[in-house]
Amino acid sequence: MTTGRLPMGGAAIDRARSIAFTFDDVQYTGFAGDTLASALLANGIAVVARSIYHDRPRGVMTAGPEEPNALVQVVWPSGISEPMVNAATAPLVAGMRVRSLTGQGRLETPDDGARFDAVYAHVEVLVIGAGAAGRSACAEARAADPDARVLVLDRDPAAFGDGIQGNTTATGVYDHDYVIAVQQHPVAGTEGRLWRIRAGRVVLATGATERGIAFADNDRPGIMLAGAAATYIRRYAVGPGERAVVFTNNDTTGDVVAALTQVGVEVAAVVDVRRGEVVVGTDGDSEGRLAAVRIARRDGGQGTVVADLLLVSGGWNPNVALWTHARGTLRFDERIAAFVADRPGPTTPMTAVGAAAGEITDLGEIAPMWIVPPPDAEDADGADAWSTHYVDPGRDATVAGLRQALGAGLESIEHVKRYTTIGTGIEQGRTGGVIASAIAASLLGQEVGAVGVPTFRPPLVPVSFAQVAGRDRGALSDPIRVTAIHPWHLERAAVFEDVGQWRRPRYFPIDRETMDQAVLRECAVARTSVAVMDASTLGKIDIQGPDAGILLDRIYTNTFSMLKVGSCRYGLMCRPDGMVFDDGVTSRLTDDRFHMTTTTGNAAAVLDHLEEWLQTEWPELRVRCTSVTEQWSTLAVVGPRSREVVAAIAPGLDVTNDAFPFMTWRDAVIASVAGRVFRISFSGELAFELNVPTPHGLMVWEAVMAAGAPLGITPYGTEAMHVLRGEKGYPIIGQETDGTVTPQDLGMDGLVSKKKSFVGGRSHRRPDAIRPNRKQLVGLLPIDPEALLPEGAQLVPLDADLATTPVPMLGHVTSSYRSAALGRTFALALIKGGRARLGERVLAPLADGSIIEAVITSSVAFDPENRRRDGEPV
Repeated sequence: MTTGRLPMGGAAIDRARSIAFTFDDVQYTGFAGDTLASALLANGIAVVARSIYHDRPRGVMTAGPEEPNALVQVVWPSGISEPMVNAATAPLVAGMRVRSLTGQGRLETPDDGARFDAVYAHVEVLVIGAGAAGRSACAEARAADPDARVLVLDRDPAAFGDGIQGNTTATGVYDHDYVIAVQQHPVAGTEGRLWRIRAGRVVLATGATERGIAFADNDRPGIMLAGAAATYIRRYAVGPGERAVVFTNNDTTGDVVAALTQVGVEVAAVVDVRRGEVVVGTDGDSEGRLAAVRIARRDGGQGTVVADLLLVSGGWNPNVALWTHARGTLRFDERIAAFVADRPGPTTPMTAVGAAAGEITDLGEIAPMWIVPPPDAEDADGADAWSTHYVDPGRDATVAGLRQALGAGLESIEHVKRYTTIGTGIEQGRTGGVIASAIAASLLGQEVGAVGVPTFRPPLVPVSFAQVAGRDRGALSDPIRVTAIHPWHLERAAVFEDVGQWRRPRYFPIDRETMDQAVLRECAVARTSVAVMDASTLGKIDIQGPDAGILLDRIYTNTFSMLKVGSCRYGLMCRPDGMVFDDGVTSRLTDDRFHMTTTTGNAAAVLDHLEEWLQTEWPELRVRCTSVTEQWSTLAVVGPRSREVVAAIAPGLDVTNDAFPFMTWRDAVIASVAGRVFRISFSGELAFELNVPTPHGLMVWEAVMAAGAPLGITPYGTEAMHVLRGEKGYPIIGQETDGTVTPQDLGMDGLVSKKKSFVGGRSHRRPDAIRPNRKQLVGLLPIDPEALLPEGAQLVPLDADLATTPVPMLGHVTSSYRSAALGRTFALALIKGGRARLGERVLAPLADGSIIEAVITSSVAFDPENRRRDGEPV
């Protein structure tokens, strides 16, 4: 038998270990050591998939990572379903279920059962490739320095030992000899390692990849690269066909013919370009598999050879993608008709050896052949004549597409790549890229070397997200941060939301309350009695040094260097473009020490912002910034009766207005714990923020709840916090701002100093920053007090013609809530020239076809005189 499994041979397989698997719901068997592709071929399966756009049947074309056709969906024994698996490199695993695809897969299951890890390695010499050239380079490195750490990578699963890591593929080379490699488990498709390697020197011994020739219907199942056929015969004992034709332009196919003959495959013809012979097309059977090969000769003669196997060799491309990752240049070598490594990159000087350097043995005198014209030369100008000349079968990209791209005026091979998508799939241009460049060069009347090849980019082979993530998945990928008070929230069945990696209580439902019901109750208690919120997630930065005040003056829009010890001040900071970046309250602890608070989600970004300016622009400033977010638990005690609660748990603290005015802070003993109390309010109510060391946070929280119990104290979450601050028109950075909003747009011009320089200040003088029709923060009151405007809703003029698009937009809703204090709904919005439009009406057309009408009002909907923040009766 010459097709299917051969009775003898197969260096990679273990015939004593049979493996069962299914393909398209039919059970088959293979052997340990098989790839999925070799097992399919051994079972006589020629059609493995269908093409992505043209829906043509496709079979196995190669025996390596350059395979463009045999992409399948695999359900591994663990139950994980993985799409777009390369059958030519996937190990055959007992119990795997395989389905054919049409060029695209489906994400079907989570990968929770996958086991991937990361390895960090530092070596003096890294050799990529364990062939003869790679082993020689390894031996030379060890001879030069016996103590040198030498690591050899090779994608062959059998290449282990003597410093060689098998089944490991280098996927990217980066600056300063930093290499990323992927190691797959030899028998478990859902296990592996990601190698991060820093090398003193990198040697590329990556070999070369055989390429095809473009001719009519060159994509049928049964058409393979010649070297792949020899691999399946010798490595896996698989006969890929019964009667073969070999189409070549070089001497490497002599070995292939010998391998075919040795196992009894009839070689019906060797079509050699150097003898003036070419394959002009193929015929298929009823299922699209190869049935015959049409041949043309120099003398004009033509013939058809019956065959089920066509082996093509158009030459060999040195594998130089990794060379170019590090910005190494290439040159076209006429001797081998391929691109080879030229000058190494500036920061990663690599060495290429063996076939990777163009040293391809047994090539002989190659006759470059990239494309065979259609059989009927007079039809060659028509697009249909080239529509089955496939350059990249994985993308269904043909010579017709190339001609169309060039006919449209594109000349750069980078543009041609994007127009045709050649080389954008799993094959990444390894086989078709040079063919595309050569055809483009011919059509443009240029040399192949002048056209070049498209840029190779990492990863060299597809890498799953699970492989990249390794152990950094789930809670390890995006760790959930919780406060010291979190156990109490859990016991009270709080509903949580994630904010800047923190898990914060959103609301505290009682007796099956809806969110709206719970939030209205929490807000009502905060406005009439006392409520408490866990505000520990606020970013907190300790700023120390003689120049701390100078730093704050340069970072904030307002002045802090003159702030008195014991006082607090609200501040805004901007990016260099003048747009609002963050806000918060900063307090002066001593002459040379400040306590800064930031928004929860921006805590790390603000610290980075401070450090960047300190290190790159103002290194002369004597300042140190330290995150203390997790060192302090913060409890916001809010409401007209909050003073009673604080007085009860901090009996040594005078909490009267005269002794403890708004925007000041005091050291205090709080529930027997030394801490700080701040008179700060984000609700507009009388409020105190209690800061205690984190280990005592839960105990102090429980003390606050006990002290407030007679007053009906209630905990409240982030949703009620949003409503309370919204009623007061306090913006939330990232909700009322989107990177295009200045302090003036928010109505905070009074916080922008006119006497000092600060980051972003110069940008406020740009014409665009001061034009009168900029979007400004205002309030909205729907005409129907029960109508709730959706956040993000677009706002248009009252007389807008909604039937004609596009409809001119005035702005959008940034926040929208139901208010217990107002007894109605309200919203905040950014509207063009909004403060000049107070009293005007606008429309919010919604996706369901309804329209909400609203009147523009001041952004402060509640207690505009700020009487409540000092606890005055209203």
